[in-house]
Amino acid sequence: MLTITRKLEFDAGHRIPDHKSQCRNLHGHRYTLELTLTGNVIEADGNSDNGMIMDFSDVKSLAKQHLVDVWDHAFLVYENDHAVRKFLASLPDHKTVVIDRIPTVENLAKVAFDILQAVFLDKFGTGLRLYKLVLHETPNCWAEITNER
Repeated sequence: MLTITRKLEFDAGHRIPDHKSQCRNLHGHRYTLELTLTGNVIEADGNSDNGMIMDFSDVKSLAKQHLVDVWDHAFLVYENDHAVRKFLASLPDHKTVVIDRIPTVENLAKVAFDILQAVFLDKFGTGLRLYKLVLHETPNCWAEITNER
């Protein structure tokens, strides 16, 4: 299997409401997102993507449009974290993204994978798909999700 991987970074805040330690407080991270795609190499003379699974600039553009720019410099808040949602709503023009689960790195990786899987699915008729997503919360802590089908 041949794969390509594109790395992107963004900053976001979150909190883990019931955490036993400091993660229960409002805080932020410099997240690193790694997207690994698989598919057949495009073989079309004269095509800009000839010889590629997908042009890295297109991977970046689509990931930014559908996820990175949405989450960058936002606060990722659990929909049932009512006190924090109320606080964030009191801040004029605050960038808040409400998600349906506690924003642990594991859950954020799953949400990101679900969003981006649809974006890349067979874009060129070459069997393109998102194979793996890695989300680093810190340089030493991350979650990975792989599409094993």
